[in-house]
Amino acid sequence: MALQKTDQLPDTAVFSLPKALTTKLTVLVIATLWLGACASAPVQEMSDARQAIRSAEAVGAAERSPNNFMASRRLLFEAQRQLRSGAYDTAKRLALEARDQAIKAREKALQPNPVGLAPP
Repeated sequence: MALQKTDQLPDTAVFSLPKALTTKLTVLVIATLWLGACASAPVQEMSDARQAIRSAEAVGAAERSPNNFMASRRLLFEAQRQLRSGAYDTAKRLALEARDQAIKAREKALQPNPVGLAPP
């Protein structure tokens, strides 16, 4: 028993989707790309800032470089506030600044005291 090809479409047939379905697929693709491009939470930057602050604190930066150390803590606090409100770009920027301030505080805390001066 041989099958006849009368009910089959030719191999070169081109299928076209209804316009409504094409529009929906286009919107879905664009939405997916847009969501993928949105800023994500700066998890790594926040973690780096916290670690830098802990490291600075461990070498006595709170006492030996209080301005930079307190600036780093204030910046991290503000970054956390921005993160909670969904302002991820601002939170990332603040977290990076907090990390940098903590690194400066640590570096200053590790500098030797000038001769004849006691640590503060």
